[in-house]
Amino acid sequence: MKKSTVYYTDFRTTEGRSLLDKLEKVIYAAGIKDIDMDGKFVAIKIHFGEPGNLAFLRPNYARRVADVIKAQGGLPFLTDCNTLYPGRRKNALEHIEAAYENGFTPYATGCQVIIGDGLRGTDDVEVPVPGGEYVKTAKIGRAVMDADIIVSLSHFKGHEATGFGGALKNLGMGCGSRAGKMEQHSSGKPVVQEGLCRGCRQCIKECGSDAIRYETGKAVIDQEKCKGCGRCIGRCNFDAIYAPDSSANALLDRKMAEYAFAVCNGRPQFHISLVMDVSPMCDCHGENDAPIVPDIGMYASTDPVALDRACADAVLAATPFANSQLGDNRANGSFCCTGDNFTDTTRGTTWRETLDQAEKLGLGSQAYTLHYVK
Repeated sequence: MKKSTVYYTDFRTTEGRSLLDKLEKVIYAAGIKDIDMDGKFVAIKIHFGEPGNLAFLRPNYARRVADVIKAQGGLPFLTDCNTLYPGRRKNALEHIEAAYENGFTPYATGCQVIIGDGLRGTDDVEVPVPGGEYVKTAKIGRAVMDADIIVSLSHFKGHEATGFGGALKNLGMGCGSRAGKMEQHSSGKPVVQEGLCRGCRQCIKECGSDAIRYETGKAVIDQEKCKGCGRCIGRCNFDAIYAPDSSANALLDRKMAEYAFAVCNGRPQFHISLVMDVSPMCDCHGENDAPIVPDIGMYASTDPVALDRACADAVLAATPFANSQLGDNRANGSFCCTGDNFTDTTRGTTWRETLDQAEKLGLGSQAYTLHYVK
């Protein structure tokens, strides 16, 4: 497959030149002007962050992207779909309120917030997945599919199930309705190794399905109530919770790639990822742990697969922070380290399967040329 081009810049600035100016230059270098946006609805897919989490992208970045789109005659709006688990973003009213609380107001960003799958997370469209092996029709938020153009603006970070969250996760999992998210997560459900459970009760705080109870001081997961989201796995510091289906995360990755393909297939697209505040877990958490590696840069491409691969390679090559989940694991003699900064952050995670499946479907290429923008 032909190599794609990924453009990036670092976070160094000079007097009179802001990071927003550098972001805009990278976006233009990557070819956003080649997309005809005049009079067209442009969905900017972003994660607004669960209130309490401070690792999500600042609204200032969304404002600059929206301004670039409007300069080309486009009609941008910020969007995300409701969460599967109960939290502050499980319905449109709370979701918009959470977005506003985190600064994503029309006044700050210059465009409106529209929750992609409606009030209750049920307003979706069944979108065919040509060549899909695991998903034949993806359940995507209607407002996302009503847009003429899709632009992903992603905070690249770690993730407790998929290894990392970048453009493909932002598009695949993020654009799925609540039913779509359930379909992606249905590959496997975690269980507790009683001998390793310390009874710390951290997992029960993370569960949004009321699926965890404690019996004789040990956690027990109700398989009927469990949605398989894996948040408890990421929360457990003692490796007491795991997915007995060793292929569960890999299946999640592949389904997520097929959902991302459904979102992008057949319409203009553009993708931006900022590798900063690389927290070990998703911005869906109401908190964020220390970054696992230093801030690296801002990346853009018309190819989401190449973009994710370039960002992943940059994190894999980075030196871990000692005072982080990754650093603690590397320093722990009993932790089985692999040398992979993602799997050494949360053991059992997978990530290559997402890229492999997306490439197989023709969404993009993992072969890329990296072009630095000064």
